[in-house]
Amino acid sequence: MTERASIKDVAALAGVSFKTVSRVVNGVDTVLPELRERVEAAVQTLNYVPNSAARSLKSGSGNTIGIIVDSIDDVFFASLVSAVEDRALEHGLAVIVGSTGFDAQRERDQLALLAGQHVRGIILAPVGDHSDFLVPRRRTLPTVTIDRSISGFDSVIVDDYGAAKRAVEKLVASGHTRIALLGFDDRLQTAQLRRQAYLDVLADLGQKPEAALAPPVSHAADSVRPVVKKLLALRNPPTAFFVANARHATAVVSVLHEIDRTDVAMVSFGNFSLADAVNPSVTCIDQDPYRIGTLAFDRLVQRFDDPYLEPEQQVAPTTLVERLSHALPLPVQK
Repeated sequence: MTERASIKDVAALAGVSFKTVSRVVNGVDTVLPELRERVEAAVQTLNYVPNSAARSLKSGSGNTIGIIVDSIDDVFFASLVSAVEDRALEHGLAVIVGSTGFDAQRERDQLALLAGQHVRGIILAPVGDHSDFLVPRRRTLPTVTIDRSISGFDSVIVDDYGAAKRAVEKLVASGHTRIALLGFDDRLQTAQLRRQAYLDVLADLGQKPEAALAPPVSHAADSVRPVVKKLLALRNPPTAFFVANARHATAVVSVLHEIDRTDVAMVSFGNFSLADAVNPSVTCIDQDPYRIGTLAFDRLVQRFDDPYLEPEQQVAPTTLVERLSHALPLPVQK
């Protein structure tokens, strides 16, 4: 065809009504599987792209995108959301922000809420998978994931394993071999990869994993405070901490200053406010969340223009920001 295919063309080729085509492209779940397959095949054959402008005029939607993150008071996601808002304003779009609180069901509810409000697309930091919800709406509700990925969808992530490995190796290079892991949450892909990097570095040193040195910690920042004190009270305490996220790193720095234990070395996965102002200043893996948010928004805009793009995973670069905390000397044996 030399002209852009219309919904009438799709309906004629699939042998169904206009209403059935509309239901399929809008992600309605009540269409019979056989009819859905015929419509989807016709859509691909004709390279049909729904007229988003027409849908916007009809529904009053089309000028809003949604972004769902773990927590809006997290320093990483606050910067990321700011980037999305800046880019959205440049495109004349509004932004609705929601949070999951690391709860998969709440995340599902947020997705349903945004879909019901007819947002033009979604940027999502996934806790659960939710493919059953997102796949039927792949072309009518473009979704780009950030920080973590869902198979078959665009994502913007970092090399969590490689960056975490560099962080732990930096502590080892400073002479530390008794290193504790703080901030591990096994629900998250990112945390799993960072923990594996930590374990692999220790294995390279010939060390077996010690559960006491990698205790589970809930997502709340203050939950790490008693864990720090318990670790330092061990008969053979760690001399260094690898903190797997900036949220917990902020609390770790606070409690170390409170108990006058600023002799403990540390590296944080994620930069945070005052990391360069405290003494000793904190060595961090900087993920540049603003850049991640910008990349995610730009990919979403590409999806608006072409819903049939192949899914793409972008890996944003990280930087090891060397300050003082990783190089603290080993404590003098008494």
